[in-house]
Amino acid sequence: MSFFTSSYSLFGLLGLTLGVFLLLDLFYFQRKYPIPSYRSAILQTAVWFLVALGFGILLYFTKGSIISTQFVSAYLMEWSLSADNIFVFLLILQYFQIPNQQHPKVLFWGILGAILFRAVFIGLGSTLVAHFHVLLYVFGGILIFTGYKIWRETMGAEEEKSYSPDKNLVYKWLQKRMSFSTDTANPNWWWKENGQKIYSPLLLVICLIATTDILFAIDSIPAVFAISQSKLVIYSSNIFAVMGLRSLFFALSTLIKRFSYLQQGISFILVFIGSKMLLELFELHISAPISLLIIVLVLGGSLVFSIWKEGQEKK
Repeated sequence: MSFFTSSYSLFGLLGLTLGVFLLLDLFYFQRKYPIPSYRSAILQTAVWFLVALGFGILLYFTKGSIISTQFVSAYLMEWSLSADNIFVFLLILQYFQIPNQQHPKVLFWGILGAILFRAVFIGLGSTLVAHFHVLLYVFGGILIFTGYKIWRETMGAEEEKSYSPDKNLVYKWLQKRMSFSTDTANPNWWWKENGQKIYSPLLLVICLIATTDILFAIDSIPAVFAISQSKLVIYSSNIFAVMGLRSLFFALSTLIKRFSYLQQGISFILVFIGSKMLLELFELHISAPISLLIIVLVLGGSLVFSIWKEGQEKK
């Protein structure tokens, strides 16, 4: 066990785990289950959850209870914020009319791109925080504002959400420089027509999914910094949460609207974490176990209340 006490060893184990599961996903799951069934998606989601839990247990024995509790809190925070990602991913796929059989392929490469973008984002954030500690309090203010904004949107929005790529800067940039086909059935990434290179719409959607995740990272990564400044906790919680997104998408894509009060729970947690960070200015500290307990209770309560409310409305 002493081998794993080094942060470098744990980072290596994290990279190895990521590589193994990526290869399994690419060469086994996508071939055996081209369109994952609901049962298969639930099973894969459970596996990712257990792997993350196992990593948390390893942190407990190698880094202590504080780091492991921070990891679990950060992972649950990132996992809950994934609900928004899933809903937007679904809107993007529907807007571009991507066939169901292409969803696993698009999500795999899109999420892989999101992991790379997040790694850069976290590295930049860690460097800035190390040199400008005051940024942590700025992050706290951002989280409180974001939580309030989400609450306002969920309380006032009664219209069905839609996706408009015309407002996406990446979409505009790609459309000006590349010619995209509308043929979603062609398995190739690009081909030539009359001497001109034409790109698959799948490639466009992958770029949109990967870069759209950055917008969510602007909210979620500061939340992780508020929970812990350990690079190991920040990277591992993000990677495990994002890697489980693909299976979570197929597990929740038809059920996401049932959890109508999840966003209110997320908004409360963001405000709580932002306030926890600002309280440090007055030397008031909320311990990691208490933070974890509040996150679990709020997330669990919002999910249970959503299901109960739906049952009452049906009656």
